[in-house]
Amino acid sequence: MMRKVLTFIMVGGKGERLLPLTKDRTKPAVPFGGIYRIIDFTLSNCINSGLRKIYLLSQYKSASLQRHIRLGWNFLPSELGQFIEMLPAQQRVGESWYLGTADALYQNLYTLEMDRPDEVLILAGDHIYKMNYYAMIDYHREQNADLTVGVVEINKDKSKHLGVVEVDAAGKFVGFQEKPAKPKTIIGKADKIYGSMGIYVFNNAVLEKELTEDSRSAKSAHDFGKDIIPQMLKKNMKIAVYNFRDENNKEAYWRDIGTIDAYYDANMGLIQVNPDFNLYDQDWPVRTYQEQYPPVKTVHSGEQEKGRVGLVLDSIVSEGCVVSGGRVQRSILSPNVRINSFSEVYDSILMEGVNVGRHAKIKRAIIDKDVSIPQGMVIGYDLDEDKKRFFVSDSGIVVVAKGTSIKDKS
Repeated sequence: MMRKVLTFIMVGGKGERLLPLTKDRTKPAVPFGGIYRIIDFTLSNCINSGLRKIYLLSQYKSASLQRHIRLGWNFLPSELGQFIEMLPAQQRVGESWYLGTADALYQNLYTLEMDRPDEVLILAGDHIYKMNYYAMIDYHREQNADLTVGVVEINKDKSKHLGVVEVDAAGKFVGFQEKPAKPKTIIGKADKIYGSMGIYVFNNAVLEKELTEDSRSAKSAHDFGKDIIPQMLKKNMKIAVYNFRDENNKEAYWRDIGTIDAYYDANMGLIQVNPDFNLYDQDWPVRTYQEQYPPVKTVHSGEQEKGRVGLVLDSIVSEGCVVSGGRVQRSILSPNVRINSFSEVYDSILMEGVNVGRHAKIKRAIIDKDVSIPQGMVIGYDLDEDKKRFFVSDSGIVVVAKGTSIKDKS
């Protein structure tokens, strides 16, 4: 008999460390890799894994995410009981909005009671990776576990940004640390930790009981890592650990792009000759919503006017872009970007609708949507000057926020 799985994806995070990219949108709605949004990778994993009952738990600045889901992910046949639906915070059980990851599920217990799944898969909507979730669900069933936690081997210097799972020599789950400065490392691998991926498989009956118990605690932060898992450990419930297996690579690719520098590095990784993350894998496609734009066009070859060449090297260029006599190298151009004559763009991410004026120079920058760069503007070459106008990250990435109006100094 086929068992029923219900999937919940957490998409309500503020993503404060990604400001100003999250000034107007929740973190899962931030563009990535030219044509995608961060949420597309988790949703594509779901579809490729055969999961067809999916709820997205939203809360913070969700308008652009809702639009993206409605336009790009509204294709499953509801008459077959398949869906991808947004579940905004509704104060169903009190006056508060979602207080934590566990509370987000608790406030939607009626959904579990209505659908009556056998297992519940809980996912984070803000990571970049490829994973067959059903392999983890099958492992959960084989282990006859109450809960299975997804983990990834990662360098221990990343622990301050992650939950860390402690596993004994027999592979048994024995502890959980929330963003520790001194994490418990993997036995035999002193430089590695098991980072929690924010992926959980629960038996539904267990989940309902634990959420209800947690909701009654005034001391709880109502979080899976901080509260639910320790609560289950105290009861000696069976918690299994599933070590992430990548669909493309021998070494697991999993990125928590929670900071500007991490976001920039993950994007730049896509333009390498042999990228660690393969967007061109037809066996595990990444879906998204794409508006109707004309083909990419390059204009001017330098024959009539010296230096006026429409040139693109080692870059990702999305539909609707026009490179009109400017140079683009090691960069990502999102849809409908225009690069005008004699301008130069290096090592940068330009989001939808950006217009780069003539003779402008941009280096190591992220230009968010609908920004017009004035003629002759220089960004990324003098960070002290850039800091007076824009956000500059720890590693020197200049970020121009969505819709910023930049005055032409000339």
